[in-house]
Amino acid sequence: MIAFVDRLSKKRGTSVGSSAVSKTDRDVVLIDGVRTPFAKAGAELKDIHAADLGTTALTELLARTQIDVNVVDEVIIGNTGSPADAVNISRVVALRSGIPLKTSAYTVHRNCASALESIATGFDKIKSGTLDVVVAGGTESMSKMPILVPQAIQNILNKLFSAKGPGQALPLLGKLLGADLKQVLALLTANQRDPYFPVIAVVQGLTDPFVGINMGMTAENIAKDFGLTREEQDAFALRSHQKAVAATKAGRLRDEITPVFQPPKFKTIIADDVGPRESQSIEMLAKLRPFFDKKYGTITVGNACPITDGAAMTLLMSRAKARELGLTPAARVLGYGFAGLEPERMGLGPVYSTPVALKRAGVSFKDLDLIELNEAFAAQVLGCVKAMGSKKFAQEKLGLGEAVGEVDPEKLNVNGGAIALGHPVGATGTRLVVTLMKELKRRDKALGLATLCIGGGQGGSMIIEREN
Repeated sequence: MIAFVDRLSKKRGTSVGSSAVSKTDRDVVLIDGVRTPFAKAGAELKDIHAADLGTTALTELLARTQIDVNVVDEVIIGNTGSPADAVNISRVVALRSGIPLKTSAYTVHRNCASALESIATGFDKIKSGTLDVVVAGGTESMSKMPILVPQAIQNILNKLFSAKGPGQALPLLGKLLGADLKQVLALLTANQRDPYFPVIAVVQGLTDPFVGINMGMTAENIAKDFGLTREEQDAFALRSHQKAVAATKAGRLRDEITPVFQPPKFKTIIADDVGPRESQSIEMLAKLRPFFDKKYGTITVGNACPITDGAAMTLLMSRAKARELGLTPAARVLGYGFAGLEPERMGLGPVYSTPVALKRAGVSFKDLDLIELNEAFAAQVLGCVKAMGSKKFAQEKLGLGEAVGEVDPEKLNVNGGAIALGHPVGATGTRLVVTLMKELKRRDKALGLATLCIGGGQGGSMIIEREN
């Protein structure tokens, strides 16, 4: 313990016992974290409801920590899909996991950072003394995001439901069912919008309502701004797969994953992430065509994260409560930050939010031992790396005198990232913190940053410190 504190004090340029390393009863500590495997939407986890994914992760977390569920003050879970049959999905997950009726639960939504928001909210409540024990996490089934009925069809249905007798109902039914198949196929081929044509919720959700472009096009903007080539992006994507495959083979990710039984027969066990591909090659990636800007673009399905299903949960509490319960903290949350920027370059969000988190945590960028930066797109991560290391960017965009900091590639996403693992939007923020917490312990390192971009033009960052 003395050696660890001594290393940490030297890293920060402080003495043992100074405010930079001192511990207080109101410190917010992470006891443990766990997640389900992640799988591409429409694949192995497609038949599992988001509430069931969340329940699987939370049940395992409670079992691993052996905590008395009666001491949990609140459950906060991130989710973006808001299933119609579980609108406040946090309450559903909590009760299904054995959390008592008396314990409050609510759902938070900050797009890609919903599950980081859940931890940040829990942090604030514990730090202020309002609560002592919080379950914070996120869950998402992007497979089950609906196909929406357009307003034109809703209008017909509304009239149909209020129709008085067959005389009024039959013409409406005829209008509802009279779509010409050839017309529908023509619309599909031409990629046109029709007032009677269904809306795919996940596509609409990934389109920014302020600037009207898909998230992929925001990545194209960053690629152009920073002169990022297709080759650079593909090489980064390949490395993500290679690191994730290596981490899976070595069993490093098993520590954070609880297996899931695949419905409907529940005979097949999904124990590892489905996304990482050992067979991935630069030649295979190079064959893929640009997906968003088909003529001039560089973003493909190979150098972008897949749409994904999964859940992740953490147990937070005050240091005093952990001591009272005889629990050993795994890490301490030092601080977090959120910041906004132009929506059309939302991928640079971590560059804006990280200085905020660092200042609140009382540490500098060079102190960081590991960084988990969500890989929405290879271009987005590479853009963040360049922007963080740029003094000019810091001065012109952030109002800072110096660059945020140079990112050491050996510290970045050491077990791969979302390009390989996947990005279940409402759960990823917690996954980043869980992965970071466990890797800090594995490597005997002190400080880590979990950060991600947020659709709509925001960034979220959190600094954690390993406990010995």
